[in-house]
Amino acid sequence: MTGTHQAVVPPRALGDAGPAVHPIGLGCMGMSWVYAPQERDEEAAIRTIRQALDLGLDLFDTADLYGPFSNERLLGRALTGRRDRAVVATKAGLVVNDAGSIHRDGSPAHLRASCEASLRRLGLDHVDLLHLHRVDPAVPLEETWGAMAELVAEGKVRGIGLSEVSVAEIDLAHAVHPVATVQSELSLWSREPLAEVLPHCRSRGIGFVACCPLGRGFLTGAFREPGDLPAGDGRRDYFPRFSVEAMRHNRALLDEFGAVARDAGHTPAQLALAWVLAQDDAVVAIPGARTLPHLTENAEAASVVLTADVRARLDALPPAVGGRY
Repeated sequence: MTGTHQAVVPPRALGDAGPAVHPIGLGCMGMSWVYAPQERDEEAAIRTIRQALDLGLDLFDTADLYGPFSNERLLGRALTGRRDRAVVATKAGLVVNDAGSIHRDGSPAHLRASCEASLRRLGLDHVDLLHLHRVDPAVPLEETWGAMAELVAEGKVRGIGLSEVSVAEIDLAHAVHPVATVQSELSLWSREPLAEVLPHCRSRGIGFVACCPLGRGFLTGAFREPGDLPAGDGRRDYFPRFSVEAMRHNRALLDEFGAVARDAGHTPAQLALAWVLAQDDAVVAIPGARTLPHLTENAEAASVVLTADVRARLDALPPAVGGRY
């Protein structure tokens, strides 16, 4: 499944009341932060975002944390003159201090200031989705969520969502104001949301945005050991699954997965994305991509139909070794 022709695929709604988008979106974080610093090229990234629009991809995910701040500016530049074709999602609630460590801030004052700053960086009068990047245990979720609901009432945000939360936290927020979407990591090596969170979202009419659906690139087969990662790449330091020992074990998962992809006649990236989308029609995936071939490859995954045999083989893959963070 290669080439530039894109089959027409049914859109998926971001929750019962949300906009309909292509099942594959674009996660923009890696264009500015964490991954492969020597490969970052702002002008190339802007071209990639615009090429995504040309392919029909319309959900773009960023956060004030990414950079910090530079990723929102990048996306804003790329969407100049194209805002009506894009659904823009950003996140707030995580802060990088001067020492480089990250802490949570779910205070109403911080969320309001963050949203307004994000709008300035993006060059927009509103965003389509604002996710709470992480729940702050020091602030009652009802207070955090109430402040975010005020931003909806003021027209600065169209819908609000949560990231990496429990069913109980979803219900607590939903009682204050409708939760439009939940964003969490979901992939063949991160299946935790399948047990409770994704079914609960479905029952409540809440959309599910699957981040890192390619296992932070591991499932593409692009690297098999830490030495394959570019120098300075944050996966070496921040994600235990990319340690030497964990990757040694995880290669077994990758080898089995690659065999299924070859038998099915799809690239590993396409099969990994197709599996994520097959979990529920409430799911939209936001893989990263740097080039037009990768964008095209990802977009084509929305047309992949998994046979019962392929689905069974994928479901039976061994779990990943190592924590996510």
